[in-house]
Amino acid sequence: MSAEGLARARQVMQDGGVPEQAIAVFERFYGELEAGATGMVHEADIEPLTDVPKLEQTASTEAEQAAAMDVTAIIKLNGGLGTSMGMSQAKSLLPVHPGVTFLDIIARQVLAQRTALGARLPLIFMNSFRTQADTLAALRRIDTELAGGNLAVDGVPLDFLQNREPKLRADDLTPVSWPADPSLEWCPPGHGDLYTALSTSGVLETLLDKGFRYASVSNSDNLGASPSPRVAAWFAASGAPYAAEVCRRTPADVKGGYLVVRKSDGRLVLRETAQTPPEDMAMADDINRHRYFHTNNLWFDLRVLKQTLDERDGVLGLRLIRNEKTVDPTDKTSPKVIQIESAMGAAVEVFDGATAIEVPRSRFLPVKTTNDLLLLRSDVYGFDDAERPVAKADPVPLVDLDPGYYKLIDDFDARFPAGAPSLVQASALRVRGDWTFGAGVTVRGAVTLDDEGAPAKVDDGKTLGAE
Repeated sequence: MSAEGLARARQVMQDGGVPEQAIAVFERFYGELEAGATGMVHEADIEPLTDVPKLEQTASTEAEQAAAMDVTAIIKLNGGLGTSMGMSQAKSLLPVHPGVTFLDIIARQVLAQRTALGARLPLIFMNSFRTQADTLAALRRIDTELAGGNLAVDGVPLDFLQNREPKLRADDLTPVSWPADPSLEWCPPGHGDLYTALSTSGVLETLLDKGFRYASVSNSDNLGASPSPRVAAWFAASGAPYAAEVCRRTPADVKGGYLVVRKSDGRLVLRETAQTPPEDMAMADDINRHRYFHTNNLWFDLRVLKQTLDERDGVLGLRLIRNEKTVDPTDKTSPKVIQIESAMGAAVEVFDGATAIEVPRSRFLPVKTTNDLLLLRSDVYGFDDAERPVAKADPVPLVDLDPGYYKLIDDFDARFPAGAPSLVQASALRVRGDWTFGAGVTVRGAVTLDDEGAPAKVDDGKTLGAE
């Protein structure tokens, strides 16, 4: 192990106030990285996952659901800035309907289940240093407007901070220096840091002390992953230490993580796109071979997590993800760096008896692009009594907006000043060029707007497509 590189990284982390447990996790990954580990999962070493139980085939009583939910904590990953859409704050602060943000809907979903089941159901966000202040400010507003000051329950905090680590120079694995913007010298360790951050923040201990047994974790930009009494009851009855929610793959799901079975020991393993060797990519993309994708909705037993961390001296031992970038993501000429990351779903191979369950596609509704956002803001989706998004079209229309004009949120909003058009009667909307949409626009069937070579407008009240 490079004594100098690791020593400098350790000093940087100590000076930055990073907890010793998080430094120990980093040291383990550093050793693997220097030894040449890539984190790759080879097709020859795995078998496809088959015969996954379906949530729709499970049975539970309302009492069982209420009991399971009462000892479950809802954790939302909220460290992302939405940089791919040009944002500089938490993506969860984006409006999904007029005056209603992701955070509003998440809080409403939790409050609805508390009322329906009489469950405590604490809501906790894992923030980054970049998202914490704005998120907590928004939660204070939500607490006043929606929860009457009772959003936090049983002394459980509304958030905790994920850890941070130095970016490493790709040439010598020493911490990079970037005086032009020292904040770019740091990076998050990926959402696999969830388990470490729960421990170092004291939230894990608090939850256990308050009598909570399970955690339900999902991304804050996935409103489909609402608190599920049915999944909670199934998980409690299963006795499993860990469970992943999976969905059947479609041709649109060739990117992202999915579960496989390791031949050597039969354990479930998460395989991310970044962990797939190029020569295995064709088989990896075969949705008939690898049938299920990982929704990044997962459940785990808090007691088992605490016991496992204690047994492993605080280092869970997730699989390394080696992420190569430049220190300034906007400057491709800046020094090349390696970010050491891990995925929280990789914990599936850590726990004996970890399992998976197939859930409806409605539990996977992420917003990764403005295409996704336009659909969610349109009349394609409504919300039921539990504040869960419900599609009014089947299948939902395909939206494909010109990234040159719609990729960034400010540009996107400027071209829909009166809000989203009606898409509930549409099968597809493809836009090329610079189009601004007026008020009351309706799209029917499959519509393509071609590049006019100059800014163009869809007039107020216009119907596009079949009359």
